[in-house]
Amino acid sequence: MNDLQNKARQYALKLLSYRGRSERELKARLIRKGVSDSLAVSTVDYLRNLGYLDDVSLAETLKSEAISRKLLSITGAKKYLLERGIPRDIVSRVFLQEEETDRKNAIKYICKKIRTLGQYPEETVRRRLYNQLLRRGYSPETIISALKDKIIHWEE
Repeated sequence: MNDLQNKARQYALKLLSYRGRSERELKARLIRKGVSDSLAVSTVDYLRNLGYLDDVSLAETLKSEAISRKLLSITGAKKYLLERGIPRDIVSRVFLQEEETDRKNAIKYICKKIRTLGQYPEETVRRRLYNQLLRRGYSPETIISALKDKIIHWEE
């Protein structure tokens, strides 16, 4: 093994020690560091074969983080995974049965945020919560349904 290959592998392992990365993300970081394209590909292949890189496992972890900790919608979580370099086919596989989770997370988010918005008029609270949920990727139907559950006076 030559010196460049060893340095590329050491740098890749250092990056993986900080947090999980997708194959695409790791390859891009190696290239940005000045590693040649072919050496970056061989390094990613080597780490995948050793089991240090697994996009499916990373996708499951990121999905769980996006939905439960960040309280993103399914659409928002998919976008988050795509931004992290997870291939589209893996993202589709990971999100096969997640429709009701959206509504539950929207309600959880409303409950979390409504405490800080208590001093505002009800109309302002509804508008702010609606816009926050919309920015997080929830569909308008899901938002209205969740707001109806948690805030009694919703006028359409």
